[in-house]
Amino acid sequence: MEPLPDWLTPLPDAQTMGAVDRWAIEERGISGLELMERAGAAVARMVEEIAPDGPVAVLCGKGNNGGDGLVVTRLLRGAGREVAVICTQAPGEYRGEAAANLERLPGEGPLRLDGSSWEGAGPAQPGPAQPLQGRAVIVDALLGTGARGAPRGETAVAIEALGRSGTPVLSVDVPSGVDASSGAVPGAAVRAVRTVTFHAAKPGLWIHPGKEHAGAVEVLDIGIPRGAPMAATIGLIEPAVLRQMPRRGAASTKFSSGHVLVAGGSRGLSGAPAMACRAALRAGAGYVTALVPGELQAILAGGGMPELMTVGLAEVDGALGEQAVAAALEAAGRGGALALGPGLARSPGAGLFARRLARECGLPMVLDADGLNAHAGRLGELAGRPAATVLTPHAGELGRLLGRPSSEIAAERLACVREAAAACGAVVVLKGDDTLVAEPGGMVAVSRGGSPALATAGTGDVLTGVIAALLAGGLDPFTAAAGGVHLHARAGQLAALGLGGAEGVIAGDVIEALPGARRAPAGEGVR
Repeated sequence: MEPLPDWLTPLPDAQTMGAVDRWAIEERGISGLELMERAGAAVARMVEEIAPDGPVAVLCGKGNNGGDGLVVTRLLRGAGREVAVICTQAPGEYRGEAAANLERLPGEGPLRLDGSSWEGAGPAQPGPAQPLQGRAVIVDALLGTGARGAPRGETAVAIEALGRSGTPVLSVDVPSGVDASSGAVPGAAVRAVRTVTFHAAKPGLWIHPGKEHAGAVEVLDIGIPRGAPMAATIGLIEPAVLRQMPRRGAASTKFSSGHVLVAGGSRGLSGAPAMACRAALRAGAGYVTALVPGELQAILAGGGMPELMTVGLAEVDGALGEQAVAAALEAAGRGGALALGPGLARSPGAGLFARRLARECGLPMVLDADGLNAHAGRLGELAGRPAATVLTPHAGELGRLLGRPSSEIAAERLACVREAAAACGAVVVLKGDDTLVAEPGGMVAVSRGGSPALATAGTGDVLTGVIAALLAGGLDPFTAAAGGVHLHARAGQLAALGLGGAEGVIAGDVIEALPGARRAPAGEGVR
């Protein structure tokens, strides 16, 4: 696989991060104890920031994550804080650096969740987790990045007790129960107010549902030298992607700026293609043509966009059908990029129109809305397209494409978007706060999100128009999709700033914010 582009910040998975740690220890001579000490010191500082005063509890598993927690306990006790340390396994089960830090622990030894001592104690007693009561903050050092599957035994009990405590939780490296590599949450999982992670953020901290559990993510340096082997396949989209956007110059024409055709619309659904068209214009396309049912042509032509060209296509009961394909292909002969699906409707004829046009049109294409629904269970048919393709489903649409319930998509977003991209040989954009952009080879770009203003009708059509404009401007499909996602999110943020809040923002506000979002200097302004 090709390396990540420079506008993606690598998000190493657990296997890659393990290789980085081994490299630091074996190739650069930094001891595991020293790395653990630095990690624990970083977490201790964060504890002081979250809760400068008051008693603390630290929950420790028996692995390196628990070893980090033991360092935190020692350092906080050394600073005069009252700290209870709760271990989920007997002290005799600790090994390596974690065992060494258990031996260094000053003061009271580790407790069980019921408050009893591990030394000479019988079975744990049922009842409230006494050591968690009355704490200013609790440190979650139960499970690290290498953990897989649903937590079991005492660890699961401890996670559930954390959830009932009502106390702010600071997680070490990853919230326990969250798969660091994918964001999947197969069982009980900690909900942290903040997660301190080391060297680099992990995919599971930015991908839902794990993102919901991570709280604010802090990436802290623990002294791993430069040059670590980090062949990540997942990256966080940065503002630097804006440098890839096509720009108009003195010699530009309306056609060299990019021609976008939007095919869709049906009786009662004229707004969707209209918004996609306007978004394409505001995102930089020099020429936009709406291909709509004949009865909608006058509506779009008189809809306040004199810059928009319209072509009325043959229709049946207000919707496009297979008889409209030839005229659409003729219009596509001018070149550019095709946006197929906004407002198309789900009639059998509209489905035939979408499938034939997708198959026979030689232009780069964005497939959205009912264009996607027309391919439910037929994802593989798109693999033979003669040009670049970008699909922009939400979880429900991706579920229909893959033949799975949307709940399964929501639980395994990363795996599902990669599967879809491989199946259709195209770039797939799985929309959400953590929008994922996957290409067929497995590379994935992750959006930072943080744009609740986009939770309103029509913003999906806006994204379709934006990506189509970038494809028409000559960008490759992965860059166009990731750049479009970032530009769309920025526009949503700017629209909310202009109106004083996310509530009340409509899709038209997002469209009007696109030029400002596109011009914003990379690395500055809204993120």
